[in-house]
Amino acid sequence: MRLTIRRKAGRRAALLAVGAMTASLLLTAPQQATAGPPNLLSNPGFETAGAPGSDMPSCWSRSGWGNNDFSFSTVADAHGGTKAMKVSLTRRVDGDRKALVTENSTCAPTVTPGRQYDLSAWYKSTTPDVSVTVFRRDTTAGWQYWTDLQNPPVSAAWARTEVRTPPVPPGTDKIAWGLSVYGVGTLTTDDYALQEVAAVPPQPSCSGTAEECAKGRWQVIPAQNPVRSMHAVVLKNGKVLLIAGSGNDIAQFNAGTFTSAVYDPANGSFKTIPTPVDMFCAGHVQLADGRVLVMSGNKGYPSADGKIGYQGLKDSYTFDPATEKYTRTNDMNGGHWYPSATILGNGDVISFGGLKEDSTGNVTAEKFSAAQNKWLPMNEVNQTWSYWGLYPSMILMQDGRLFYSGSHTFGNGTPGTGASIYDYDANTVTDVPGLRNKDERDESASVLLPPAQDQRVLTIGGGNNERNPAANRLTDIIDLKQPSPGYTAGPPIPQGLVDQGQGKRPQTGAEGKMFVSAVLLPDGKVLETGGGLHDRADPVFEASFFDPTTNTYQAGLATDPIPRTYHSASFLMPDGRVMSVGDNPGNGTYNHNVSIYTPPYLFKGARPQITSVIDTQWVYGDTQRITVNRPVAKAELIRPAAVTHSSDPNQRFVDLPMTVDGNNIDLNVTSNPNLAPPGWYMLFAVDANGIPSIATWVHLGGPSALAATQERPSAHEHTFADKLGPAKANPAERDSVPVAPGVAGCDRHYGTVNMCVPTRFPAEVKATAQARCEWLAAHKYPRRLKVNGSDPLRLDPDRDGYAC
Repeated sequence: MRLTIRRKAGRRAALLAVGAMTASLLLTAPQQATAGPPNLLSNPGFETAGAPGSDMPSCWSRSGWGNNDFSFSTVADAHGGTKAMKVSLTRRVDGDRKALVTENSTCAPTVTPGRQYDLSAWYKSTTPDVSVTVFRRDTTAGWQYWTDLQNPPVSAAWARTEVRTPPVPPGTDKIAWGLSVYGVGTLTTDDYALQEVAAVPPQPSCSGTAEECAKGRWQVIPAQNPVRSMHAVVLKNGKVLLIAGSGNDIAQFNAGTFTSAVYDPANGSFKTIPTPVDMFCAGHVQLADGRVLVMSGNKGYPSADGKIGYQGLKDSYTFDPATEKYTRTNDMNGGHWYPSATILGNGDVISFGGLKEDSTGNVTAEKFSAAQNKWLPMNEVNQTWSYWGLYPSMILMQDGRLFYSGSHTFGNGTPGTGASIYDYDANTVTDVPGLRNKDERDESASVLLPPAQDQRVLTIGGGNNERNPAANRLTDIIDLKQPSPGYTAGPPIPQGLVDQGQGKRPQTGAEGKMFVSAVLLPDGKVLETGGGLHDRADPVFEASFFDPTTNTYQAGLATDPIPRTYHSASFLMPDGRVMSVGDNPGNGTYNHNVSIYTPPYLFKGARPQITSVIDTQWVYGDTQRITVNRPVAKAELIRPAAVTHSSDPNQRFVDLPMTVDGNNIDLNVTSNPNLAPPGWYMLFAVDANGIPSIATWVHLGGPSALAATQERPSAHEHTFADKLGPAKANPAERDSVPVAPGVAGCDRHYGTVNMCVPTRFPAEVKATAQARCEWLAAHKYPRRLKVNGSDPLRLDPDRDGYAC
């Protein structure tokens, strides 16, 4: 699963395609220095020797890690002056080596949080495995890795590399940097510079009302969603695939009526799509070529008496955005109702969990081979025989391991600490600590925070559908860059208004929400919206922004007027707005209204524009040039949504460090496919006020012809999370694990199977027929619910066969 992909020496793919007309800023010939901001580095050309006995020039240190053979030497082959620094790797298993600005108060330059800095150096190299690596000093935590910014190409002659940092994070007072060598070869560097970017952002204007500019605006569009969509996928052409299957409707299932629709934001139209099987509660993920892989679904509903639970399908299909048709693949090895689906750095897909054809818990890992376009036989997939539950949130880490965040759907008694790291190659599972209330994270949401390079995961809210307490306000954050990562407490979810059937009231105490949606936005914030106080009931009207730079919420945003609880989804569209669909409360109804959220950044003034993209086929480790109509502060790739049940583990925001020359910007693409798995992405350019452009679609992975003829840089992986506790013992080989038929939290003795009378009513509801019937009436259940067999909740005191 971990990748080693390399590229031959030479100019980068996009520049090859356009020739000398678009020669990169990074590959300029030696030139005279021009006047500009002061260089903030001490001894930038290695001319001043270190203290007596030191083997490095003043203000420079040897740095690096890993199993490799290396040498450092000060050489006379200089770009300027009389000295340069040569670093050589003659053998490498892992790690890197670099000359680094010394991490102390004398040598490391002082920086200002929120400002950006241009880093540059002259270099020669014999390997493409070079990276501009930056460290920062946190005023509380001390020195720590910050980010990799660029992969300068091989150059036999002196060449200049330049790249702009992201805005300096809060709490940072110093930075240090150098060029890392992480492949066999030599790197010689000289004449480093660090200069502050002097641009001052213009004052934002307000193009809407004062409230819209502060809180954004929700609108319910006139057209209704024609299907009971349980799943939403933003396609590479900007359209949205909405999958219902039977739509949690037993009558549709019995009739064999399975539906999907494609929504076109360009004209507001919906097109119904023939759907071959019941994809209700399937898994889905976008493949590298833009097709959607849809796996499993519903083979059968629970029996009316609740003795048999939901059953999973083996079936698997791909959906092609070009033809808008489903095509069957080979079957999975077993059924997986509610499976995970995570794309890996090589384009393969791995899937865990869910329910088998007989309603037991599936313990089999499944792997879809991108090269073979099929699910692999079980004996070709590493197996831990672990049961991960339903829709376990499995997030790809920068080194190819998977982080199970603790978010899931349904279930109780999560084993261990509730969160863990899975190493596919070693076939080990290791718990990580700190997740609070691990058995009340049902229908929580987890996201890899922007940017993906920071390797931080936020987990929001949740509850427990079996015990049915009030949903919590918990947010927990984990930094996977730490040697022994563990969750730490984040700020509580802001509270809003909750409707429990008697009208809206303010939330109080520890009341939070489950079924929450979390959407990565192009300004780098996370929109938290929707959700309910109890399982499939009591919608909460509240929305906020989580800011990863400050770990704080901005409360009090405009709220979606439509309830969004069970079977709802919210997701980013290419124009920077957010679309929300669905709501399927326990009374069996479904809301077909579609809401669109316009964030405040779209009321701040004119949007920047990406006026040209030289190449939309991108290769890892590459440099791609775009032009913009005015200055921007950052650019990023955002992977389009494939979301269901609060879960989209593939959602990610990948920073694109910039080299800026007026309105021409060279974007530096990560060399690590684990940070940005292959596929289609939305490219946004964002100005200093957080206003995004409309996205341009680009494909990461490169044209197949180019990928076949050119090697690509190895991924510059880091040794994060390398001091974990002992791995858990894997269970013995087994077929499945028992799962109670009532795992969905519904007592099937009442009404039709698509209704959910809660097995446990909320704590404030007295355990009497009258109180429970009043609760059902307030939540708009049918007045008379047929009793199927026995009456465990005592809702039929007169024994006429109907509850209440």
